[in-house]
Amino acid sequence: MKNGKKPTRRQRIAIKEAGLNIENWLVSKALPDRLVLTHRYLGTEKTLYL
Repeated sequence: MKNGKKPTRRQRIAIKEAGLNIENWLVSKALPDRLVLTHRYLGTEKTLYL
């Protein structure tokens, strides 16, 4: 698993709009049409389509 990065301001807004807690999610991959998030503690992955 790749190390996640802290989300940028725009990414934090998108994560919050999806109903997720921004404190618990890191960005693994940022693509123009989606974000791949990794949970900070559990390691589960989630994909947000923008």
